[in-house]
Amino acid sequence: MDVEIPHSLGREEVRRRLRENSHRIGDNIPGGMADVQTNWPSEDRMTMSINAMGQMLSGHVDVEDDKVIFHMILPPALGFLQPMIDAAIRDQGHKMLEAPKG
Repeated sequence: MDVEIPHSLGREEVRRRLRENSHRIGDNIPGGMADVQTNWPSEDRMTMSINAMGQMLSGHVDVEDDKVIFHMILPPALGFLQPMIDAAIRDQGHKMLEAPKG
């Protein structure tokens, strides 16, 4: 499942915001008890694994000039939740990229 989020921030700023806000990835996962692990194997790719509600999701985020692409691999047991997961990724993705308040 791929979710694209457009931006006009430049790659460096997107990478900075993703690094600073990656702890927020699990905020929209039901149950509130998600274990989220992230890693940066390359400058423009953040990998992640999310363990929540007894299920493991994995994927990565690719940073491009004008968008970020969240690519998630859903286990078959969660296939029916794809629309809800898509909406959560869009919402949380926008929050992760927005300017800090203050």
